[in-house]
Amino acid sequence: MAAAVSAQPGSGVRFDWGLAGAAELGRVCAVLVVVDVLSFTTTVEVAVGRGMRVHPFPWGEQAAAYARRVGAVAATGRRQVTREHPWSLSPAALSRAPVVPDLVLPSPNGSAISAAASATGLPVVAANLRNARAVGRWLTSQGYGSTAAPVGVVAAGERWPDGSLRPSVEDQLGAASVLDALSGAPGGLSVEAAMALAALASTPDVPAAIRGCVSGRELIEGGFAEDVEIAVRVDTSAVIPLLRQGVFSAA
Repeated sequence: MAAAVSAQPGSGVRFDWGLAGAAELGRVCAVLVVVDVLSFTTTVEVAVGRGMRVHPFPWGEQAAAYARRVGAVAATGRRQVTREHPWSLSPAALSRAPVVPDLVLPSPNGSAISAAASATGLPVVAANLRNARAVGRWLTSQGYGSTAAPVGVVAAGERWPDGSLRPSVEDQLGAASVLDALSGAPGGLSVEAAMALAALASTPDVPAAIRGCVSGRELIEGGFAEDVEIAVRVDTSAVIPLLRQGVFSAA
């Protein structure tokens, strides 16, 4: 595939999946919107809404060392939460944990994509079902969405055990919600963005779809139903987490 074609030229709003899709859109778009509903971008929005600065970081053991280096607290996995260390990738846990100035939030999908995009200096917005409409309004107010300043919307997706991308229902619907809010952009939607948006029209009950999808059921059956319920509160947040100089804070 020709590189120029894969970047979906001629449209103001574009869509792709995962780290590779973000890298391709990041070459030509003026801003990226990362969507990882269960749970990175929802957790970022919860944390930023409480006044925390969030440092995205790829999943791995180096997160704690990086946090020490930048004077931050490193979040853990959901099952590693303790009374002494209540900060994790769980939006429910993070909504109750003490507020810290800086939080390093590693994840294998949304955080890895955000960290990679940040290294290029491109502005990155963390979007989810809760703030999708607000994100769309903010992007429009900043002049994004024309062919001269295109928006790249990236659904993070999940990973199979072999590391390959598994497109996910929750991230497609989250991305579609952002695309819906951008549907009036002057540059129009690419074919890929329009097809992703179509998923929203065919889903009459978005929260129910996410509760019933693989990722939602995995969390619910694993004891983290509250994380899913927080994530499916559609259009309830006006927080715009914007990644600048490697840190998410309120736009």
